[in-house]
Amino acid sequence: MGSGAPAVCAKHAPCSSFLSTLRHSSQRPISFFFRLSGLALWLSSILGVCLLLLSFLALPRSSELFGGPVRVEKRRWESLTLQEAVGSIARNGTVIVCVVSQPYLPFLSNWLGSVGKYERREQVLVIAEDYGTLYAVNEKWPGHAVIVPPVLPLGPAHRFGSQGFFNFTSRRPRHLLQLLRLGYSVLYNDVDMVWLKDPFPFFKGNYDIYLTDDMVDVKPHNHSHELPAPGKKGRTYICSCMLFLRPTPGAKLILRKWIEELQAQPWSPKARANDQPAFNWALNKSASQVNSYLLPQYAFPSGGLYFKNETWREETKGKHAIVHNNYITGFEKKIKRFHEHNLWFVDDHPFSSPLLDFRLREK
Repeated sequence: MGSGAPAVCAKHAPCSSFLSTLRHSSQRPISFFFRLSGLALWLSSILGVCLLLLSFLALPRSSELFGGPVRVEKRRWESLTLQEAVGSIARNGTVIVCVVSQPYLPFLSNWLGSVGKYERREQVLVIAEDYGTLYAVNEKWPGHAVIVPPVLPLGPAHRFGSQGFFNFTSRRPRHLLQLLRLGYSVLYNDVDMVWLKDPFPFFKGNYDIYLTDDMVDVKPHNHSHELPAPGKKGRTYICSCMLFLRPTPGAKLILRKWIEELQAQPWSPKARANDQPAFNWALNKSASQVNSYLLPQYAFPSGGLYFKNETWREETKGKHAIVHNNYITGFEKKIKRFHEHNLWFVDDHPFSSPLLDFRLREK
């Protein structure tokens, strides 16, 4: 330092100032009083800052502090029951149902885009198979998704024939049976379908269950509405992915038998079962007790017929109600085929679906 005075450490500066005040206090009592008051104010300020910091550290983390309402909203959807959900959505005792896990959200968005064109979207109830789907749907479309315990673990999309696919699809008849027991008519759709007409005018009469044939062989326009004859495997080939059911004893019987068949034919690496053969066995074994109606093929074609038979597609143009994108596996392949036939509505009809920002996950 330039002068001979000893240097005062910065951290001792307040104490040095205080001692200097004491030395001159007898000569300047009033000055001492004001200086002491200033010191007390300074110390109080420091103490206040420390207390403020301590109280801040005691608060929840920012994600908890600012995520509180989100957590409350999530608990609300987690506690929503199937009875509560369907009660607020059904119209005239009828609900449209799909069962979805998170990897299928892009298809849900596309399917809803097609349903929305016929003013039926508000009748749709999404049964979520995982919490990610439950939160995602209800965030954008409150009250339209419900979860039915037990909840499946979230995982990648399951390939057709895998055990994961079997576990996912085998829960379907239980969901449908619950809804019928609550007294509702149910239109069930897989979400790899699109609507090209309102299907409800086709559900005429008072049948227990309305069905679609999953075969590719062309039927005459005026084909029989009776259950087809069993095929080579001893059972029919009715699609379990598009069903309209009324809350009748016959429809409930079919669903109970379907559940029993699934329990009797569990998945194994050798069998690689899926839910559709079990549904057909149940249908065939209880056919005499159930009043069923086979829907017209021209309105409800399988993917093997609609996408692979161009001649038939052109001859029946304008008559199709619901098209199923089956007879093909893989998300990318299904989306590509939808695009090729102008049936991928996510990009072209931005106001038809409430879930348009879902996209296929990157691999």
